[in-house]
Amino acid sequence: MRIDCPHCGVRDRREFYYQGAALARPAPDAGEAAWDDYLHLRDNPAGETRELWQHEGGCGAWLVVTRNTVSHVISGVVLAADDKGSRA
Repeated sequence: MRIDCPHCGVRDRREFYYQGAALARPAPDAGEAAWDDYLHLRDNPAGETRELWQHEGGCGAWLVVTRNTVSHVISGVVLAADDKGSRA
């Protein structure tokens, strides 16, 4: 699998560190149930997901990668700081 880093270009996925699903944090006062879900519960979908990756072996940038978990086809990569998409 190859990931197209916005700073470094296309690189092998071994340069990147997978951090998990790209989720929005609950508000500090969201309540115990919301924080419990955020910290401990994760979906395991077959299909398109939004994931957080770090280009650890390169520029160090944090990326939101949109990837199909069945085919491993990557349909989008954006810097996490520039990500304007919905996080679910």
